[in-house]
Amino acid sequence: MSRPPAAREKLLDAYAEMLRTDGERAATLEAVAARAGVSKGGLLYHFKSKEALAEALSERMLELGRADLEKMGAAKDGPSAYYVRTSVNDKSTFDITYAAMIRLSQSSVEPARRALQTIHGWWLEMILDEVGEPSVAETIMLIGDGLYSYSALPGDLERPEAGGDMAGILRQVEILKQSSQVAPAGN
Repeated sequence: MSRPPAAREKLLDAYAEMLRTDGERAATLEAVAARAGVSKGGLLYHFKSKEALAEALSERMLELGRADLEKMGAAKDGPSAYYVRTSVNDKSTFDITYAAMIRLSQSSVEPARRALQTIHGWWLEMILDEVGEPSVAETIMLIGDGLYSYSALPGDLERPEAGGDMAGILRQVEILKQSSQVAPAGN
């Protein structure tokens, strides 16, 4: 598979960043082209419409999600700990694209909504395979989602460790995992 042209990647980066910081309405084709340092004609060469741009960003999100899922499956501390540990927004390409997908989804952009649902389904399935109990898997997902939301808040709440006492949080995840593996008494 050949690498997409650099202008295409710059446009997707600019679009994701604009969505994350300014919202869907501000991310016009003209504004995205200007932020990427590409002419509007250059943008239209790669993306014929705003819908095509959203579709391409959604495809990028799925690619990033697949790569993250591979890392999650290979994590030495297991999928649950990986999910929680990496749920702190670090402004990586993954996190910027994920935040952009949330903004698009809130604007009822169907490809973004589908991409987020797909990735969340992958994560939940992998965590469920590890813990075996749906309510525990969902609780672990909610812990990660809460950390992600908290770490994205601006100002005084933004801390270098962004997840607070991550070691303590991961201990709680381990307790949840162990509790799901205890057989119910007196069947």
